[in-house]
Amino acid sequence: MSALSAPASPAPPAVHAVSVFAADQLRVLSGANAGDALPAPAHSECGDYYQLARGAQPATLMLALKDQPATAPDAAGEVGPGSAIGRQGDAVSLLGRLSLMAPDGDLVEVLVLQTPAAPRLALPLSPLLERHTYTLIAADATPGQIRLADIVAGAFARGTRIALADGTQAPVETLRPGDCVITRDHAVQPLRWAGRVTLRAEGGFAPITVQPGVMGNPGALTVSPHHRLFLYRREAKALAGAAELLVQARHLVDDVSILRREGGFVEYFSLVFDAHEVIYAEGIPCESLMVCPAVLTRLPEALSSSLRDAFPGLSQRLHTGADLRPDLVSRLRDRPQHPAARSV
Repeated sequence: MSALSAPASPAPPAVHAVSVFAADQLRVLSGANAGDALPAPAHSECGDYYQLARGAQPATLMLALKDQPATAPDAAGEVGPGSAIGRQGDAVSLLGRLSLMAPDGDLVEVLVLQTPAAPRLALPLSPLLERHTYTLIAADATPGQIRLADIVAGAFARGTRIALADGTQAPVETLRPGDCVITRDHAVQPLRWAGRVTLRAEGGFAPITVQPGVMGNPGALTVSPHHRLFLYRREAKALAGAAELLVQARHLVDDVSILRREGGFVEYFSLVFDAHEVIYAEGIPCESLMVCPAVLTRLPEALSSSLRDAFPGLSQRLHTGADLRPDLVSRLRDRPQHPAARSV
């Protein structure tokens, strides 16, 4: 059966780590609700000015999303394990969406969430900057399903060279559906879909760069923060239950050989195959974009709508490599050899 067929059984909901601000950290600076902590979208007034509190620090909410659109206020999702806010299993409601305009005209969408532990939380879908004054231009109290556009999973920056079936390497932006790409586990596979999006390289969008030579790569590899790299560590089996690991790039940052680069804009390209594959980018084994309902809710609309149209009903399974937790990455890093040093 083709991997594009519907799955035999639904996968458990993925748990996403998202950064949220408490209501009193995002206040109305002036306007009809001047002085108020983040109002519910139903009570917000267009034209009001908002500003982050000085020194505001986001907290991590572990959010497990339901695959289907919410049919009731408490059906959007729930608090997952390890959350800094709420208790595991607490319902997460979506009160609405705010559209804020920055001084430079950039639009920032903010989801307003509610849990039993926090009546209102702000989840920015792109970075909110301290000392900037934002104008509320729209408020929607019935936005439907939670969509997380602050995570672009499985995305390569422009110029990344991908290994092809004929042994050559081609810049990711030149690839087209039908091009044959080398995969780690399934020999040569045809590319089914390629997506592109340009974003501000700030906050959750800021790319991660693996410097040349760090993982045997002749050139620098730049990927989105949540893009998973494939690592082989025999000694990891005792910790993670497997020697083959998938590790998010952001967890490998050491500010020396693997860097987070913020500022300006970044152009990301995502690649989809019949199955979730490990391919070679700048010689480093990396995941392709895994298409499933949980991932689609995390993509910018321009990518998710295109994928839904191209692959109705598609739901891929995670590659067999273990998806390594951040705490285990740090434990492996404390060992004599950096986890990135033996990637194949």
